[in-house]
Amino acid sequence: MRGHEPRSTSSCAACKLLKRRCSPNCIFAPYFRSGEPKKFANVHKVFGASNVSKILVEVPEEQREDTVNSLAYEAEARLRDPVYGCIGAIALLQRKMIQLQHDLALARACLARYVATPSVIVSSDDHHRVITGPFDDFPVDCGVSFDSFNQNISYELNQEANMYDFSQIPYV
Repeated sequence: MRGHEPRSTSSCAACKLLKRRCSPNCIFAPYFRSGEPKKFANVHKVFGASNVSKILVEVPEEQREDTVNSLAYEAEARLRDPVYGCIGAIALLQRKMIQLQHDLALARACLARYVATPSVIVSSDDHHRVITGPFDDFPVDCGVSFDSFNQNISYELNQEANMYDFSQIPYV
């Protein structure tokens, strides 16, 4: 656990930002290293140092690192989307999941309909009848439109997805 690692002699990111002396028993030091100033700056901007300190004191020590990571993630989400925060990312993923479930149901229905009616090719002289397998010439659209969202909505969803791309956060 990070809380039990030996500290360097420099101040933690919290004490640096707050311009105070970092004590040996600083509650922030194990979780906001001096090399991660943006992490604490975001958390401080959204929640405030006093509130974060109170939260960390109340949380059991073995859960503090997870708590700090959660606060940092929520702060980043709130700074990206001040109105919805994490809920915006969750709602976007739920909409995408519903859309994918809908598309999967359409694909399954199309596939079931195609498998139920095998392709039959009859030659012109009616002497040679060939039955092909169910996937030999699978139709592309099956008469069903898989693009239930128009291009404008798909573009909007992709733009929102980029807004909630948290893979580049330095503390992940």
